Amino acid sequence: MKKTFTIAALLVCSFAAAFAAFADLSGKWKGMMKFNDMEFPLNYTFKVDGEKLTGTIGSDQGEFPIADGKIKGSDFTFTLDFNGEKIPNTGKYYGDSTVITSEFQGMKNKIKLTRAQ
Repeated sequence: MKKTFTIAALLVCSFAAAFAAFADLSGKWKGMMKFNDMEFPLNYTFKVDGEKLTGTIGSDQGEFPIADGKIKGSDFTFTLDFNGEKIPNTGKYYGDSTVITSEFQGMKNKIKLTRAQ
């Protein structure tokens, strides 16, 4: 009985921790993307609803919606449509930062994001 209760308590705590990670990714993030020796400031806004991730990415080029967003634990994926080209993105949420790998024109770019103030 005691062992069953302990296992059940661990499962509930694990679920609660995973749910907290989902909730914490929501909000505004900022980072800098390097591409061909140039740097571009980016602003991300994420919204998490269950395992669905939505939001936008803002840059000097304008604001673009993210599509096909999914989140599972601390890992997430989405695509960005930039001038008709679909750009796949994968990310990992670390609590105080987020790292996104974006693949564009055959090149992979890592972008570290921090919470926007």
